[in-house]
Amino acid sequence: MSKASFKVVDFGVTKYGDKAKKFILKGAGGVVLEVSDYGGKVVRLFTPDRDGKLKDVVVGFDSPAGWDNGDPYWGALIGRYGNRIAKGQFKMDGKTYKLPALNNAPAGIGCNLHGGARGWDAYVWGAKPFVKGDNVGVVFTHTSPDGDEGFPGKVEIKVTYTLTAKNVWRVDYEAVPDKKTPINMTQHVYFNFKGESGGTIEDHILKIPASKTTPTDAGQIPTGKLAKVDGTPFDFRKGMRIGEHINDKNEQLEFGRGYDHNWVLDKGEMALGKKARGKMNFAAELFCPLNGRFVKIYTTEPCIQMYSANWADYNQTAKGGEHLSFRCGCALETQHAPDSPNQPKWPTTFIAAGEKYKTTTEFRFGAR
Repeated sequence: MSKASFKVVDFGVTKYGDKAKKFILKGAGGVVLEVSDYGGKVVRLFTPDRDGKLKDVVVGFDSPAGWDNGDPYWGALIGRYGNRIAKGQFKMDGKTYKLPALNNAPAGIGCNLHGGARGWDAYVWGAKPFVKGDNVGVVFTHTSPDGDEGFPGKVEIKVTYTLTAKNVWRVDYEAVPDKKTPINMTQHVYFNFKGESGGTIEDHILKIPASKTTPTDAGQIPTGKLAKVDGTPFDFRKGMRIGEHINDKNEQLEFGRGYDHNWVLDKGEMALGKKARGKMNFAAELFCPLNGRFVKIYTTEPCIQMYSANWADYNQTAKGGEHLSFRCGCALETQHAPDSPNQPKWPTTFIAAGEKYKTTTEFRFGAR
């Protein structure tokens, strides 16, 4: 076992004129994680295959320009509200709050996506790297002002990335608002265990312990109903190759050009109620039979969104000049359900003034 360590290097300047840095975290177990203070973005992640060979297994870019000139969410911290809010508005305590709704509009149906026109992913955060025993990581901090992208309340945020000797990347989210406001944070890392230029992830095997999903309309906004996965392309309970049914004739798949949906975890709060709140539960496993790499995801969140990069194209150039391609990565975003502020029967995402929002997700890497 090697010694945990970190290195800090310059990473370039964002389109907003902010200087970004990159933190190279070398874990005692062998995994290497490179992240930026520019929205907590994951730049590189090296994990070993079944023969012990390290390879970068995430989609990212060599500088902030990669994110600034294309899809900004690859590998980023997402907030104030991850995923979609219908029509870019919600009602809270009798008042309607209006948010930007032009940044995502499939089928011409607008919504607020991932925090708005400039979400938390688009800021350079405060960052303090650390080594504590066999753990290495970075503590990221950010302040979101009252009225930020239309959301009420100033929010003080702290997100801690920790890489352990057991090759676990843990993400601890904390946030405290000074006014009641919805908060739903996640991490938007995209995995491809064949490597960033390895082509489609359709050959990866995915397991999700979820009996239900939240089906959407053509704008990919949840309808408010729950749908059983039995007998559908969405049944990943026993593990299934992502490409097995991704091209089936299915209205939900047609809306997203593939998978871009929210699964309700069987042991999460949305399924079991408040007694499940705060407990770490298995949420997903992604496995590549070709080289044996896998990640097991555990979370305190009640849901997980799987997105198979159905909108990626060759116009985006990733690290080392490699061009992104259709379905080149798999994002597994732990979260509360999309549009929860407009779905009062679902677990709330409203956080009261002075209340601490706190969630944890672990990515446990290995090979077999």
